[in-house]
Amino acid sequence: MELIDKIKSSLRPFLIAGPCSAESEEQVHSLITSIAKNTPTQLIRAGIWKPRTRPNSFEGKGDVALKWLVDAGKSVNLPTAVEVANQHHVEAAIEAGIDVLWIGARTTVNPFTVQEIADVLAGTNIPVMIKNPVNPDLELWIGAFERLEKAGINQLVAVHRGFSYYNHLKYRNVPQWEIPISLKERKPEIPIICDPSHIAGNRQLIPVIAQKAMDLNFDGLMIESHLNPETALSDANQQITPFVLKKIIEELVIRRHDISPSVEEKLAEMREKIAILDDRVFEMLSARMKISAEVGNFKRENHITILQQEHWMQIIAKRLETLNELGLTERFVRKVMDEIHQESIRHQTKVMNPGHG
Repeated sequence: MELIDKIKSSLRPFLIAGPCSAESEEQVHSLITSIAKNTPTQLIRAGIWKPRTRPNSFEGKGDVALKWLVDAGKSVNLPTAVEVANQHHVEAAIEAGIDVLWIGARTTVNPFTVQEIADVLAGTNIPVMIKNPVNPDLELWIGAFERLEKAGINQLVAVHRGFSYYNHLKYRNVPQWEIPISLKERKPEIPIICDPSHIAGNRQLIPVIAQKAMDLNFDGLMIESHLNPETALSDANQQITPFVLKKIIEELVIRRHDISPSVEEKLAEMREKIAILDDRVFEMLSARMKISAEVGNFKRENHITILQQEHWMQIIAKRLETLNELGLTERFVRKVMDEIHQESIRHQTKVMNPGHG
């Protein structure tokens, strides 16, 4: 059975687990034996070549570790997956008998490297998982899929691992769930796996992120595991033992996405109410922008700049004061107000500088 068929036919979540890095033959065999015994893992992962930010960090054991992984996978009758970042990685992995490849975030960001991998894979049908690029660029992510598709690779899976953000207080990589949701809209045939380990950066957040992925109807999870996470040679803070992994999977609440006619009818009633309110919102926004155009005319006639920073700050402060009363988050209100402000500026620009809006 092909990978996509396995993902679609299995009970959610389709689980991918294994160490961040293959550190030794004994570590790989012991860990994979424990994962297979204690968890419902369906695909084993391990880093063989590690793209590290700085030199002198642990960069993986390289080609020699491929045999460790393949042999360990065969011993528990599970397929294996490794990350590839260049032609040599692809050729070595395939020759060693690796079942699935994945392209990491640092590689997805570079179209030249993705094309190199696609060229090497042309004529094969090995499954390929593609992680989102490090920066929040949906088109770049889609472009990677298109390059593999043009090479004839049709077993493609997306892996959402979050996006780089300097010194974020909560996440190692901010999830920005709207981007994988947009990918699902654009390419609904591609399964999406969530990687809570890399989004979190610490093991405490993994259960919450995994549950959010399930609630968003993701197809599976990729979670890093280690027998002794504190001693791991790479990404120690985000790895968990097979026993903790088992507990997380057991405690996941898997909600239905297929619903009965009676439930659908009730949902339809509530959605109709929302649609009516949405219509009103956009009608009011349209009316607001017409007034913005009038403001632009007035500013043009009186030689006033479009941006009145003090007035804008007063508006924002006033809106933020109503958060508790309205039951809205500060992030949401600020984001909505920023978008409204930018649209208002565009309308005023069209009036004040025709052809520049």
